[in-house]
Amino acid sequence: MVLTTRTALTGLAAAIAATALQLGANASPINNNNSSNSTTTNTTTATTTTPPVITLASSGLVVHGAVNTTRSPSVAQYLGIPYAAPPTGSRRFAPPEPFASLAETTVVDASTLPKSCWQYVSVQPGILRTDAPEFMIGGAGMSEDCLFVSVWAPRNATEGKTVEGEGEGEGEGLLLPVIVWFYGGGFATGGTDVPYQMPDRWVERSGGHLVVVFNYRLNIFGFPNAAALDDDKQNLGLMDQRFAVEWIRDNIASFGGDPEQMVIWGQSAGAVAVDYYNFAHAADPIVKGLIMDSGTAHLDQLTSWDLGHTNFTFVAQGVGCGSNTTSDAEELSCMRSVPAWKIEKFVAAYEDSGASPSITFAPRVDNAWVFGNYTERIRDADLVSGLPAIVGFNKNEGAFLAAYDAAAGPDAATVATLGYEFFYCPATKTSLERRAAGLTTHRYYYAGNFTNVSPMWFDGAYHSSELPQLFGTAGDFRGESTAFEDEVGAAMQDAWVAFAADPEKGLDGVEWPEWKGLGGDVRQFAVGDVVVQTGDVVSFEEECQRRGLL
Repeated sequence: MVLTTRTALTGLAAAIAATALQLGANASPINNNNSSNSTTTNTTTATTTTPPVITLASSGLVVHGAVNTTRSPSVAQYLGIPYAAPPTGSRRFAPPEPFASLAETTVVDASTLPKSCWQYVSVQPGILRTDAPEFMIGGAGMSEDCLFVSVWAPRNATEGKTVEGEGEGEGEGLLLPVIVWFYGGGFATGGTDVPYQMPDRWVERSGGHLVVVFNYRLNIFGFPNAAALDDDKQNLGLMDQRFAVEWIRDNIASFGGDPEQMVIWGQSAGAVAVDYYNFAHAADPIVKGLIMDSGTAHLDQLTSWDLGHTNFTFVAQGVGCGSNTTSDAEELSCMRSVPAWKIEKFVAAYEDSGASPSITFAPRVDNAWVFGNYTERIRDADLVSGLPAIVGFNKNEGAFLAAYDAAAGPDAATVATLGYEFFYCPATKTSLERRAAGLTTHRYYYAGNFTNVSPMWFDGAYHSSELPQLFGTAGDFRGESTAFEDEVGAAMQDAWVAFAADPEKGLDGVEWPEWKGLGGDVRQFAVGDVVVQTGDVVSFEEECQRRGLL
């Protein structure tokens, strides 16, 4: 059997994959902390005597949150709220459906993080697994019942707040801006319990915004590409993302957030998904701005080209669902009955065996959720949202994709090639097309090289290394942050919040100019010994031109 995939996709997915495969029981949609492995090392477990409680506008569910009284005492954390029905049984390999509570008075225990969605996990060494494993999903485990959202908000965010504002002082009573996080991981890994991506300290420091994260389906469960499914029903993980954003719009005011001040922010595959969203929901984006770290829709190595649906069939036959004579409908029906862990175990074992060709599951062009002509589409104002955007990349992006060698380090030429092909040039191409279309675009360049995040001499500002600065978690592992590192993180946090508050003009307040084209102003973070400055990325742009990648 021929398995049609892109080998580059396998490299990216494997490079971001997590540690050992965890086979756990499904979590309950109402109480997601019913097992001994349901928390991570930096999840809230300490609560106040009277935990924060809110009622959801869309369903009447009563949500009991928690407060970490030692780590972030001014932040209310509402962890693991169901935003969709469990995608199990007949709902496996199907679009998300609304969560139906048992009764209007159902109480959600939202005091611990939910399990992540099932995902393929590699045992191969790499920067994100070997040097900084805090980028991997934590101890909450995995489950097919995983469509949960978590909210971090200032504890006082719900006190008499309205969109119009209440209170005597200027701005008092106003609902707060909201940053919605799309995690990365090659559409193969990731979740809401990643230790480096806990936003409570950021919200504690700001006191003026909310961060919302959610799980979405991954790998074969999120992007099955099954022959029996309609073309517009294949990109389930992207459907989950939109479903979550709609849920957030409908309910965020209950937490003190403003549904009219929401931006979506993604990194790596999450950034690609943000750009996909930008085109798929052009007429009704819901949100007001886009932030894309190290990824755009032009990172087309993350697109599946398995036009014959051979990967799904290969896995189906591997877990006992028929043969070459089995009908497409029978194959899908059987795959819905196989235990989720068995499917993932087969995928993991095959991939880690080094067998060729590889089997990968990722977004595919369906002309509804993913398109194949972004360069053409952005020229038509009706086919793109027109939202302001931040687009950026890190200095040493390619290092995490290159073969890991703790002694000699990765091959420099390979690192450069991967960086340009996957990150620098797609970001520049997207920015150029946005500029030509008259869309507001701000660019950044991150060069931070801090030993508590980049412990090996060759790590540098690798792919994802900016995230601990933004989430405020850089000093949680391998030593405290330096004063300079703290300043860099604060500058980045302030810029992201300013953009969330006003995507059109908010960055003026932090002196971050709009990008005007090749050679234009770019916000530089941690270049040399300077916290933040205005510079350019001309050397990257010229090399992209030389390589013919623009």
